[in-house]
Amino acid sequence: MRALVRTAAAAATALALLLTGCGGGGDGGTDGRITLRFQSLAWQKESVDINKQLVKEWNEAHPDIRVEYVQGSWDSVHDQLLTSFEGGEAPDIIHDASDDLADFAYGGYLADLRTLLPDRLTAGIPDNSWETATFDGGVYGVPFLQEPRVLIANTKILKESGVRIPTPEKPWSWAEFREVTKELTGEGRYGIAWPLKEPVSVTLNLGLSAGGALFHRGADGKVTVAMGEGDQVVPGTIHDQVNTDHSAARTALGMGGGDTLPGFFGGKYAMVPLGFSYRQQVVEQAPKGFEWTVLPAPAGRDGLAQGVSPQTLSVAEDSPHKKEAVRFIDFLLRPANMVRLAKGDWMLPTGTEALADPSLHTADRGWATGAALAGALRSAPAQSVRGYPEWKDKVATPALQEYYSGAIDAAELRKRLVTDGNRVLARYQR
Repeated sequence: MRALVRTAAAAATALALLLTGCGGGGDGGTDGRITLRFQSLAWQKESVDINKQLVKEWNEAHPDIRVEYVQGSWDSVHDQLLTSFEGGEAPDIIHDASDDLADFAYGGYLADLRTLLPDRLTAGIPDNSWETATFDGGVYGVPFLQEPRVLIANTKILKESGVRIPTPEKPWSWAEFREVTKELTGEGRYGIAWPLKEPVSVTLNLGLSAGGALFHRGADGKVTVAMGEGDQVVPGTIHDQVNTDHSAARTALGMGGGDTLPGFFGGKYAMVPLGFSYRQQVVEQAPKGFEWTVLPAPAGRDGLAQGVSPQTLSVAEDSPHKKEAVRFIDFLLRPANMVRLAKGDWMLPTGTEALADPSLHTADRGWATGAALAGALRSAPAQSVRGYPEWKDKVATPALQEYYSGAIDAAELRKRLVTDGNRVLARYQR
């Protein structure tokens, strides 16, 4: 979802959070009141405000179970949590992303929520979402916000080009998408800019539409990497757009998502593939009069399927007040509250009732397009793969970056992802 930065700065942040009391687990005061620590990773002002307001509402209604809001950071959350877990100082309620939970779940740091979750919450979230937080049969987080990848396009350029405008009902195929980006390319303009500073999750998650899987679990439970025909569609398309068609900007390959927006606003790129939440930045940063629209990502043999790693709420295994922590999570994720959280983060709720809210189905700012994609979202391919972070950082990221830039060919990409990748995964599965 968001890059995890394992640096000295991250370690310093972890230590600072511990020293300021983010950890320690909830406990009962001398007056018998329970205090729970809720570490939130909300970072946009609107989202932070909503999270703090919900904590305030809970505290006003539950004077005997006080929740303390603690601000965490996506940039350092993995290392900060690991430090707090190992030091016995973890927050009771943990906000994270499902693709960061595997090692914590297998390591015994997170509580298995199966016997703690209320039926309302269990039934209100689809199985596809629960799968993202399920490891070895246990449920270690409640998935509550999800973000499909979409195409944000310059409306004026689309109209002038005469290309067919895709809809969730009739999306572009990957082959048609490649042709469209050639049509949209002109003097001083690229059809698309792929911000691939972090290329792995984009490649894997969009690859599901073409039948890609890459990771395969055998009867013995062990996972191996194998690159089939479906796994080659997305990376092959991007590679050819950059190196053969010259319809994708080479300079964008090293960018983060937000880095492409100035060029997009300036007409340098006709489209940018971004996470759904980037719409907020578009609204806030676009020049006056700039017209834009949200389009579905291309579809393959498996339709609009794409992988996601939802944001999650977990409970620390060491928390002495697991039932109370789950009660707070249940409150936070009531349908009306889930809608408030989704709007604050410009994302989609996982809950069926929340997702049906009319305000999430308006044409304004692309909400309806995103909501139409929700049913096609699946667990990210690497969700439960132990050793995935090392495979991603040491093998897949450099290999994909070199392939997309044209430095290596498809055969070398396969060798690195599969051969080198399986060596990494094997060490975690002995």
